Formats: sequence, structure tokens, C-alpha cells
Amino acid sequence: MKEYARQARAESRVVGLVPTMGALHAGHLSLIERARKECSPVIASIFVNPKQFGPNEDFSKYPRTFESDSEKLQRAGVDSLFAPEPAEIYPNGFSTYVNVDGLSDRLEGRSRPGHFRGVTTVVMKLLQIVQPNFAYFGRKDAQQSRLITQMVRDLNLDTEIVVCPPVREPDGLALSSRNVYLTADERAGSSEGRTCRRISRRAATAIQFAAQTRFGTSRTSGLRGSR
Repeated sequence: MKEYARQARAESRVVGLVPTMGALHAGHLSLIERARKECSPVIASIFVNPKQFGPNEDFSKYPRTFESDSEKLQRAGVDSLFAPEPAEIYPNGFSTYVNVDGLSDRLEGRSRPGHFRGVTTVVMKLLQIVQPNFAYFGRKDAQQSRLITQMVRDLNLDTEIVVCPPVREPDGLALSSRNVYLTADERAGSSEGRTCRRISRRAATAIQFAAQTRFGTSRTSGLRGSR
């Protein structure tokens, strides 16, 4: 993958990266669609990152649908798929992590210690391997996007983070690979009260981060003047 991306950059092509953990849905595909408008080649990655799962979380049962994901990416026009093995990302003796102090332990980070350290570490690895001009993330994960933006700014990476609007299901629930865990009753409840509360919490999260931190280098699709 390093050589493929290096050759593209040598040809003065604009490289785009869409990192995923697989179990792809329309939200992921919207990121790819956006990337294809701005980049060639577009590289997608699939890697279920063990470092961002806590000991009692769902790493072992997280949806893994590699064959269907590959077909979706091909139909979406992705130029290359990067699907490394865990040993390629975390070789024996791996002991270096990226942590954004003051941000990683707030909000979701309070209840998931170590989660965001795992996220920023794997994203740093992917950005170093591919070295894209642009990397695309969904605004559904507002805190994650904020952390990645901060990391890229602080470490002077030559990648611009593009944050895109979420895609929602007909009942208003933001698309997520973990939606398969919801029961019918939970889905029914989410269509009104749960959805409104979730949207309010995410809006409050974005406002809180805007007030407490300075923005780094990023672009937000469809939201002028903010991340």
C-alpha cells in the first residue's frame, strides 16, 4: 500500500483515504462518494482495531463482513482496498501510542478509558502508511473527528481532515454498524425520544468542544464555519 500511494503522489495525483472498520453501510458509501469527487485514487481501509475496544466491549462479536464489504467498495468506485492484518499494524513489541491530552478522557472517553487512545493511534498509523492528501470521517462521531483533527494539527501531518454529515435511516437514527444490536423495541423508541436526545447530546458535544478548544485544519461538509 505504501508503494501504491507513493506512486500516486509522485504522479501529482490527489490521494483520498476513507478509514473504516468494515460492516459498511450508506454512511460509509457517502464518504467514498465525497472522496471520489475530490480525489483520485480513493483508498478505503478495513481494519477492526483491537486497541479501541475495552476488555468488556464487543471486539469479538463486532460485525465482520469482508466479502460483501469488498463488493460494495468495488461498486462504489474505490481504487484500492487496504485491509491489513493486526500484526501489520501492531507488530510484536509494539509500544507506541498517540494520546490527545485533555480531550481523550472527556465525554465518551470517561466511560471508555483508552478508547480514544486506540482510535488516534490507529488513525495515525493509517495516515503514515497511506499519507493521503485528504482523509474522510463522519460527523456522527463528533468527538472522534475532533480528536483526529487536533492530532493532525499538533503533529503537522500533511493530510486535511474532511468531516461529512451523517446519513440517517428513515426513523431518524444515524447509520451505524452497531445498529444491528438494537432490538425492535429499541428501534421503535429511537424514532422519537431517543433520536432527539442523541441529536441534542451530539450538538452539545460539538458546542462544548468548540468552546473549549481551538480548531485545527479540517473541513466540514455542509456546516459552514465549524468543524
